[in-house]
Amino acid sequence: MSSLTLYTPAGVLAQAQPLKRAAKRLGALGFEVTIDEAALAKHQRFAGDDAARLQAVHRVARAAPSVALATRGGYGLTRLLDQLDWTLLAKSVERGTRWVGQSDLTSLQLGLLAMAKAQRPVTWAGPLACDDFGRSDDEGGVDDVTQDCFTEAMSGLLEAVGFRTESGHDGFEARGTLWGGNLCVVNSLLGTPYFPRIKGGILFLEDVNEHPYRVERNLLQLQQAGVLDAQKAIVLGEFSAWKKSPLDRGYTLKSAIEAVRARTKTPIFTGLPFGHVATKVSLPVGAKVEMVVQGRDALLAWGHTH
Repeated sequence: MSSLTLYTPAGVLAQAQPLKRAAKRLGALGFEVTIDEAALAKHQRFAGDDAARLQAVHRVARAAPSVALATRGGYGLTRLLDQLDWTLLAKSVERGTRWVGQSDLTSLQLGLLAMAKAQRPVTWAGPLACDDFGRSDDEGGVDDVTQDCFTEAMSGLLEAVGFRTESGHDGFEARGTLWGGNLCVVNSLLGTPYFPRIKGGILFLEDVNEHPYRVERNLLQLQQAGVLDAQKAIVLGEFSAWKKSPLDRGYTLKSAIEAVRARTKTPIFTGLPFGHVATKVSLPVGAKVEMVVQGRDALLAWGHTH
């Protein structure tokens, strides 16, 4: 049985019930679940003050469970980046820990890639315990695709994910390091020691509550910083929960993406089932992957490439 620790490194958990529900469901999937002692701590909008959350991350890293699954994202890890023991975190990965999460967890995942002294540690962009396994049945419960991808990834059986993208990319093939995550968090790391200097990679991005003009602005910042042109492919997930404005006048997310496409030589793909949505795949951040497109069918595979 794989050990799995639930911990809260960023935003506060408003209620305990989703955490209890997630722990029960994950236990039913065969994991030996432990809830970190500070998972329900509260300080302002954070899960405990900075020192408490730092201790929680380090406590999980020292224990090195099979899976370290964050309960939620929010905001808070950026405050900890200059205090995290990156060597301890990297050693936990070497010992077999799969760090899993998304949203604010992007800063920890990319920080590990940037701060690694030797081989880049692989973490997993994937579900969050309360958001994905803690939803009540009335709220939709657990998405089957999300659950199956997660359990296969944690068992080592998941070797690829497929999705439908736009037409016009038939025959595309590329190999490189898979990296990325939440667009705003990625951009917040630009110019810091925690931004990975990856060339020839496959960069995936998603976000929530960001109007298309803000998505465009963030993508253009990456383009103007030379990041997009340095990649082999940009793969966009879901940009969800934004509201239209009467000022848009026909401007859409598609308009934003086309504006960025016109300014970079790197192909931009859409349709990746990942983001702040119920249905999401699990992705190995830092792994060497191969991307292949046939017609509109895209495949990201890592299997025997790392």
